[in-house]
Amino acid sequence: MQVIRKTVKNIPFYACDGFGPGVAHGFSTRIGGVSPAPWDSLNLGACRGDDPANLRENFSRFCAAIGADPNALVKNQQMHSKRVRPVTKADVMPAPETPGEVEADGMITNQPGVALTIFSGDCLPVFLYDPVRRVIAACHAGWRGTAQGIAAQAARQMQEDYGCAPQDILAAIGPGIGPCCFETHADVPDGLRAELGPDAEAFITALPGGEKFQVDLKGANARWLERAGLKPEHIALSAACTACDRTDFWSHRMQGSQRGSMAAIIQMV
Repeated sequence: MQVIRKTVKNIPFYACDGFGPGVAHGFSTRIGGVSPAPWDSLNLGACRGDDPANLRENFSRFCAAIGADPNALVKNQQMHSKRVRPVTKADVMPAPETPGEVEADGMITNQPGVALTIFSGDCLPVFLYDPVRRVIAACHAGWRGTAQGIAAQAARQMQEDYGCAPQDILAAIGPGIGPCCFETHADVPDGLRAELGPDAEAFITALPGGEKFQVDLKGANARWLERAGLKPEHIALSAACTACDRTDFWSHRMQGSQRGSMAAIIQMV
């Protein structure tokens, strides 16, 4: 199972090749939209200052490419936490360009047609899908959410709220900043160690001088999911680094706030 780059209807995106036909999903790139600089061109972030008309068109194009409904979006309002909230059709946004309102970094649902939508600009987008019980989750995993285990929290809530078995859950960790570019001070490694314990060391590399570190957030999220009972072969990681690949992605670390936002959408069909 892999996260691969695809192009449909002239829109490139990333998707998991193991999810099957029961779920529409995709991790967007910055390519194929109508927004001008500095949002060029497939900006999907409603709080970036872009024209709402551009957002409507960009969502229409991206959703058409991945097979999702742009009029069924449920968007989160990121908190950099491990809060995961069940959502339903009652949470669907009135329009694609409306800013997110669900105050959580993770959302789960068992309702077909609800398009869970999260945003990123270096943080990791994570999808979970149980094809047996028909439940999906989407998580925004920044370093704080990663340290706290938001992906594992979502997997546990899928089990508790919907009766999912962990061995049935498939996971896809999308494009995000890689250890090659995520250079930090001690606060990030210390946060991982506080929650993951000795397991954290596999994802922390001290740089010469001992004051800075490279951290593998994707690997840490995969370890959390394994702790939640997922099979390693059911966890797919994208190799794409948002900070390295400035053609496909925007990067908050490299570009600051003058940029667009990628989105990750998953919807049972």
